[in-house]
Amino acid sequence: MKTKAVRLYGENDLRLEEFELPEIKDDEILAHIISDTVCMSSHKAAIQGAKHKRVPDNVAENPVIIGHEFCGEIVKVGKKWENKYKAGAKFAIQPNLNYKGSLAAPGYSYNYIGGDATYIIIPHEVMELDCLLDYNGDAFYFGSLAEPMSCIVGAYHAAYHTTPGVYIHKMGTVEGGNCAYLGAAGPMGLGAIDYTIHCDRKPKKVVVVDIDQSRLDRAASILTVEEAKNNGVELIYLNTSGYEKPEEPILALTDNKGYDDVFVYAFVRALVETGDKILGRDGCLNFFAGPVDPKFSAEINFYNVHYSSTHIVGTSGGNTADMIESLEMMSSGRINPSTMITHVGGLDAAADTTINLDKIPGGKKLIYTNTKMSLTAIDSFGELGKTDPVFAELDKIVKSNNGLWCYEAEKYLLANAESI
Repeated sequence: MKTKAVRLYGENDLRLEEFELPEIKDDEILAHIISDTVCMSSHKAAIQGAKHKRVPDNVAENPVIIGHEFCGEIVKVGKKWENKYKAGAKFAIQPNLNYKGSLAAPGYSYNYIGGDATYIIIPHEVMELDCLLDYNGDAFYFGSLAEPMSCIVGAYHAAYHTTPGVYIHKMGTVEGGNCAYLGAAGPMGLGAIDYTIHCDRKPKKVVVVDIDQSRLDRAASILTVEEAKNNGVELIYLNTSGYEKPEEPILALTDNKGYDDVFVYAFVRALVETGDKILGRDGCLNFFAGPVDPKFSAEINFYNVHYSSTHIVGTSGGNTADMIESLEMMSSGRINPSTMITHVGGLDAAADTTINLDKIPGGKKLIYTNTKMSLTAIDSFGELGKTDPVFAELDKIVKSNNGLWCYEAEKYLLANAESI
């Protein structure tokens, strides 16, 4: 079977190509990809090429398919898995395999599996590790967003706090505590806010900090203070752009007691240092944003590490349990990751979008892999609709859904967009 896929050959070298897939082996599965969302981690892999820890050294001769936030349908099941998986079933994948200690992952390391493709072959290790997950939702893009949501969930669970007098760590954020999200009005921050106010382990107060008022305004219009209050959480949006010492207004919101949990959502040295300064006693800082620069560093107050028991963790991806939790919360309607999506495009837009992701404003970029469509901002549908009836209808659909991408928009696009 032929597939069309975006393959990585080296630094800033992504190519949309058509090629033949081999026949699947008894321990493999053939699948049809419908949607993929573009991750900053894919951008880093694209610009670093073989220098990236997950990308093979011989990628120039053996290119890999890019993209790891994907959802689709099973087409054909190898004999080994016939009792567990069925053709026609929807699926999502947990790409953070850790198979026998290897960093190899779909979307970074494999010749025949990645999100930016029409058809893929799922290798045996994915099934052996139970990383091929059933997805029972309607919208394919929700299945794609389960992976980034699992990263958020994983960071929440990876926070830890100490037990005075004994060497036991309590895992997870502090229930009923103070929580701060720094640089958090972007797509991952929005997902984090949504999860925080709707999960089972809520803080008392959540302060969302950013320096872009338009992003804060959008976040506040979607994830409202009232919605958070209805779920028992005090939600505060704070712009610190006018402050020489941004830690001061953030700390003032806790009467200078500090925060139990701080999450840093952008790899900016000043944000990390602000996060350190606002930690309360036994506070935990999660450096969520993966930097491009391997020498990225920041100053940390080790006096507080010693005497105030402050600590730092970093998480890169979630695990399978985190992804299952994300899928369950989405399927039940407890969270709506549509807030993360600001742009939609086809497979022909995937390469350019991935390489230039850091230069494209907005939130998550959603790729429909069987579609030919330039990357398009959702808020531009109305203008484009003046000359294009497809965009006119899409504009009508999303406006009826508070300006957000939705299942109805996906159905309409898949039925009416040009095929790749």
